[in-house]
Amino acid sequence: MTGFIAALGGLPFLPEGTTLPPVPYLVAVLLAGGGVAVAFRRRAPEVSAAHVLGLVPWIALGAAFHVLYVVGGLPRPLAPLGGSPTVYLATGTLAGGVWLGAEAVDGGDRTPRLLAAAGTSLLVPVVAVAVAGGVSGPGARWSAVAVVVAAPVAIGAWRALVRINPAVGVTGGVGGLVVFAHALDGVSTAVGVTQLGFGERSPLSRLLLELGGLPSVPVFGEGWVFLLVKLAVAGVAVSLFVPYVRETPREGMLFLGFLAAVGLGPAAHNLLLFTIAG
Repeated sequence: MTGFIAALGGLPFLPEGTTLPPVPYLVAVLLAGGGVAVAFRRRAPEVSAAHVLGLVPWIALGAAFHVLYVVGGLPRPLAPLGGSPTVYLATGTLAGGVWLGAEAVDGGDRTPRLLAAAGTSLLVPVVAVAVAGGVSGPGARWSAVAVVVAAPVAIGAWRALVRINPAVGVTGGVGGLVVFAHALDGVSTAVGVTQLGFGERSPLSRLLLELGGLPSVPVFGEGWVFLLVKLAVAGVAVSLFVPYVRETPREGMLFLGFLAAVGLGPAAHNLLLFTIAG
């Protein structure tokens, strides 16, 4: 088992730094995650766009916790839970438990707001601990630039997608979140590599960012290709899920939420890491 854990990060298709925690932590996280998944399936709580949007602070929480892990800012008992992908499973398990608890107590009416409030109440102190160790001026500025640039890029991409395929409107705010999440990931990654000298851990993303012979543009450098690919993939994914959202909205919204998390998690990680270590 130890050899498998050590070799995991060396697999070519996994991001650098991919690790598994010690066996007791791994077993505990898997059991907890499995328990919440079974309970979620049995209770079948309502899943709407509002519920998925309520998970946004939880996505950012997992990313912020991982940043503390990267910079060595976690207490020793919690450190094994901060590695990737363990941190995302642990955070998802906690969010699922809170979701089920809120549903049981409230009956479902205020569950999205309670879910968002609980995630935010945990996210704020984690971010505060991260920035308490110091803030990088250039990193904070470029993080702000990434957010400011990503917003109109995402709005333009979403409008173009709706014009090309009006049916994507059925995905509502969650579809828009998917596009924004991947736009922010694309912009922040390009900015981090071009302006701050950070590397990209994902092999496929690194391949796109290291393409030679491309013209450089302001802010993005040669990373504009990576951004375009991210936007294209997000648009295609949202379009493919339109029939699924129509026929089985509950599962369709959950899967769209997962697609949003795949972009928003790395983006939030980038922004916080740049801010404190850029």
